Amino acid sequence: MLPPFVDASWLADHPEAVLADCRSYIDDRDEHEAYLAAHLPGAVFVDLNRYLAAPPTKQDGRHPMPSPEVFAEGMSAAGIGDDATVIGYDDDNGVMAARLVWMLRVTGHRAAVLDGGITAWRGSVEHGEVRPEPAHFTPVPWPAELVLGIDEVEGLQLVDARPAERFRGEMEPIDARPGHIPGSQSLPCRESTDARGALLPVPELRERYADLREGWVSYCGSGVTACHALLVAEHLHLPQGRLYAGSWSQWAATDRPAELG
Repeated sequence: MLPPFVDASWLADHPEAVLADCRSYIDDRDEHEAYLAAHLPGAVFVDLNRYLAAPPTKQDGRHPMPSPEVFAEGMSAAGIGDDATVIGYDDDNGVMAARLVWMLRVTGHRAAVLDGGITAWRGSVEHGEVRPEPAHFTPVPWPAELVLGIDEVEGLQLVDARPAERFRGEMEPIDARPGHIPGSQSLPCRESTDARGALLPVPELRERYADLREGWVSYCGSGVTACHALLVAEHLHLPQGRLYAGSWSQWAATDRPAELG
């Protein structure tokens, strides 16, 4: 079975894999322009906001899960078929690419994050758009047992993948109020990687993830980077986690309690 993370040497042995550029930013940078300026050879651009999330709403959060049909449309447009092997990457420690990879893996497809992404890439890069032939991708429902709503997370072990300062409420750049869901623990996803954006050694990761129990739930700002924690747990063969899709962007827009510190 394809592991959730692969490195550049794996890519060299699997030229059939589809490379998916999944860069996405919460500031005013343009991810598509970044892709056009330099991307891995043959990589297609997958737009988070168009195909990996439904439109944002106060009720559902910034990046609700898209319909299976919209996701399938995006995969088809990217030349990703039902039988494709997909390697997602970004320029942010793999935490953005994790959303696409997790969505593919939980619906039965072969996908992995390129460890280190374009930051650690030492090969050549390409410029401009890659326009593949459309492929057939069958819509598959999201597994209800792995994608939880706001009313399903109370009393569960919640892990917050955002930076620690956002968890503590010291800063909040985008959502309605600062803080975190009461009782959750801070496990910043980017701290699972080194300065090049590559995963830390397994013993260090096991120490970071040692407290996970059966049925744990990952959340972040909007359900995107939370997927990285889910993939790391799979990488470590730990209990399978679930995604709180609305995450803090949904919770913070309600009058539900929040904690600081």
